[in-house]
Amino acid sequence: MRALTDGFAAAGYAALCPDLFWRQQPGIQLTDQTQAEWARAFELYKGFDEGKGVDDLKASLAHLRGLPACTGKVGSVGYCLGGKLAYLMATRSDADCNVGYYGVGIENALEEAAKITRPLMLHIAEKDQFCPPAAQAKIKAALGKDPHVTIHSYPGMDHAFARIGGEHYDKTAADSANARTAEFFKRHLGA
Repeated sequence: MRALTDGFAAAGYAALCPDLFWRQQPGIQLTDQTQAEWARAFELYKGFDEGKGVDDLKASLAHLRGLPACTGKVGSVGYCLGGKLAYLMATRSDADCNVGYYGVGIENALEEAAKITRPLMLHIAEKDQFCPPAAQAKIKAALGKDPHVTIHSYPGMDHAFARIGGEHYDKTAADSANARTAEFFKRHLGA
């Protein structure tokens, strides 16, 4: 996550990477390289309080807005759990725009969709084991006609297709998704 944040900073944005799990285990360092780290990540995910997590993200955006390097426009981008959090930021915050990659669980929060008033982009991997076809269909049915929402589907791609070095990494799909995100942020945040 820090490498992704560094990439956004290198592109000219004031960027921060909040510690989402500080309430459970402050400062935890995890990768996706061992089974033990995967198991710990799922324990944290299961114990994560989404409402408090969104509150933390809203506080993070308020802090970011106050930094001298920030133009005043802010957005969020999230991956996996963060993809759902980006969706929730679109429904619960004043972020100028939000991007979600592989939004696991969005289908369980679609009752909030009417609250989206600013741009949201979702990247959906069509073979995502954590966001299966039925969930994808619900998301597309609920959000597909919303003028604030842009949904990109990636045929043949599995969860985390844009994570460099990950098991399902696909450079072509990742480059496409990341270029779309870059253009989206440029349009809505202006960096």
